Amino acid sequence: MDFVVPLRGFGREDLASAGGKGANLGELVNAGFSVPDGFVITTDAYAEVARSVASGDGAALRAEFEAATVPDELLEEIADAYAEVGSGPVAVRSSATAEDLPGAAFAGQQDTYLNVVGEAALLDAVRRCWGSLWTDRAIAYREKRGIAPDEVHIAVVVQRMVDAEFAGVVFTANPVTGDRRQLVVDASSGLGEAVVSGLVTPDHYVLDPDGRVHEWSPGRREVVIKSVAGGGVAEQTGATVERLPDRVLAELARLGTQVAEHFGRPQDIEWAYAAGRVLLLQARPMTALPPPPLQLNRRQRKIGSVLLEYLPYRPYPIDMSTWVPHGPVGMMAAVTGAYGIRGAYDGFLPEVDGVVDRLVPPSPRLSLGALKAPFKLFDRARRYDPARWTEDPRFIRFRADVRELAALDLAKLPWSQLIRVPRRALGLVSPVADLRIDYLPATGLALVRLLIALKLTGRERLLGDLIAGAPTRTADANRALAALADQVRADPPLKAAVDDLDPAKVAGFPEFHAEFTAFLAEYGHRETETPVLVTPPSWGESPETVLGLIKVLADGEPSPDGHEDRALAQLRSPRIRRLVQRARVGVAFREDSHFYFTMPQPILRRSLLEIGRRLVDAGMLDDPEQVFHLRLEELEALADPAGGDRLRGLVAARSARREELAGVRLIDPNLVFPREDRGDALVSGTPASGGRATGPARIIREPAEFPRLNSGDVLVCRYTNPSWTPLFQRAAAVVVDSGGSGSHAAIVAREYGIPAVMGTADGTSTITDGLTITVDGDTGRVVPANSEES
Repeated sequence: MDFVVPLRGFGREDLASAGGKGANLGELVNAGFSVPDGFVITTDAYAEVARSVASGDGAALRAEFEAATVPDELLEEIADAYAEVGSGPVAVRSSATAEDLPGAAFAGQQDTYLNVVGEAALLDAVRRCWGSLWTDRAIAYREKRGIAPDEVHIAVVVQRMVDAEFAGVVFTANPVTGDRRQLVVDASSGLGEAVVSGLVTPDHYVLDPDGRVHEWSPGRREVVIKSVAGGGVAEQTGATVERLPDRVLAELARLGTQVAEHFGRPQDIEWAYAAGRVLLLQARPMTALPPPPLQLNRRQRKIGSVLLEYLPYRPYPIDMSTWVPHGPVGMMAAVTGAYGIRGAYDGFLPEVDGVVDRLVPPSPRLSLGALKAPFKLFDRARRYDPARWTEDPRFIRFRADVRELAALDLAKLPWSQLIRVPRRALGLVSPVADLRIDYLPATGLALVRLLIALKLTGRERLLGDLIAGAPTRTADANRALAALADQVRADPPLKAAVDDLDPAKVAGFPEFHAEFTAFLAEYGHRETETPVLVTPPSWGESPETVLGLIKVLADGEPSPDGHEDRALAQLRSPRIRRLVQRARVGVAFREDSHFYFTMPQPILRRSLLEIGRRLVDAGMLDDPEQVFHLRLEELEALADPAGGDRLRGLVAARSARREELAGVRLIDPNLVFPREDRGDALVSGTPASGGRATGPARIIREPAEFPRLNSGDVLVCRYTNPSWTPLFQRAAAVVVDSGGSGSHAAIVAREYGIPAVMGTADGTSTITDGLTITVDGDTGRVVPANSEES
């Protein structure tokens, strides 16, 4: 067994023996790049020494490795390899098997020692590198990424020391904008450790692939790290700032571009310049890299404003292989496709390494079929009356099929039957898509007729209030919530239990608990966060969310009703009143078909979690929700849960990739909602519901935060859906990052008569929670309440 191998003996596939850093450096050497000569003390050497190390916690293990006795055979191999590279100063770097990988750079988690001189010092540095695998920071980093202690080993890379004149890093894509056509170089005098450890403000260059400088800002040279005779390094001060020569920048651009092309993805490269040459010291995939910049046309911005509302977080692989293509998005694709619109939702969520990379709003196009669309629309509007859609045999069959599938005891099903339940759930949704294709034309026609009639009489401003009076299942749910809140408001002990958001405590009040349970049975399939993903829980799976809504309502006074009838009362024409009724029926169909359409979603989610539980029992997963990192077809390929050995690796890689992207937005909201001159406004957006209101800003990011909203607060949020509707009864106004005048929040705000500003892009990050603000729903501006405009 060879414990020590020259760098040229490795390639990128040799991760297990050389670690991430060693494997990548070996790949560079064999590809002909200029890399300092060196060797790798392999993971086998670490394993050999580990046999003599007692088990224990991190600190004890580190101490054991640092004091370990090394076998004579290993000592001899290290000495021979050290002589091969000249027995002079070397750099000694750790190379763990879990580092320098896509999604897990492990930057700075293990130790590096520079300008190591002599065999004794080299051996000491090697042992310290082994021990650095067990520092508190390295253990915490692995735990955060779900990497088990027995899944990681460490090699050590030893290379000739480069006494650099300049050194630093080159990113082969812009790490801030994601632009793959730019390279970013950070550099400073002396050894690169000053740059990578953050000890200096480096020179900063933005280059194109030809090495032309587009931006340059000089660094400060707070310190310069230099090698010291006899070993080690020292910090010096007083260095003058020098710009890198153009030929060096051009060489960095050339090398960076070639390395990125060789590895097939953007790279983070450490380099040094010495004796007229650029040498590469390390290369690893860039992590947390934003997607490439987009240029959106008007159609894309319009569609993007809708999609942003429905994608509060990055979809999981299970979302992408189940509910995204088959749920509301798939349904809308089917509806638009039926009328000759192609590409409405094609490829809008591209995936990289099995994880959604970004949101690319599609740009639909008309096909020849669109020429027939008007005839199809009028024909269907004539044949399908939304007032009678629940009598359609397809809908009746759908309800029966949903009840049958929901009644299955998933825990008792054999694997062969359980694994088919997700497809059965997805198969339920296509009939509702067909119903929408048939019944929506009459809805659209009724709304157009009403709008024309209102315009002719100068009353078009009433449209929103008039159609808000449609009798919908969402309105039924809101009335039921209000009734539950009335009970809570009148019973202080019950209110205390509800305020704790604890379903177990609520069970101690039998009458309320029975009605609460009945409410969940009727409305529990409603989404907590978004209807287009399967991974968030429904109301039924998250009863504390519903209790939070009841708490919000019970904390205030009962809400008055009947405001939509006041709008209707302003109309005297029987003909226009009939048009209002038809439009309301159409709106009710649109809302209620969505209400029923989502019924299979919680069935699908429960079946996936049951599959996850079976895989946990078989030792393939650690938690049932890890199944979200897998695709449905990967699960369906399993003959039984015990056959899922490869799933653990897929989950680890995809969860690491997802963690890497945690701080990267799916899309920059400012691309969808371009910034305009705000003047003294905190934010501005689309005016969506008129009026002006002042109150404390309350930033609500998710349903768990619903109880934070107090009566008179301004609701500031990223998005809303029907589950948020009860909050509007207490809010003074609403400000939303996404959406437009036709969005849920805008419609409900108009219904409740409160100002709304939509599509601010960054309201939740710009407005300070608790700050008193004034919202102008007529101009779309949000200003501090103490400004001149308030």
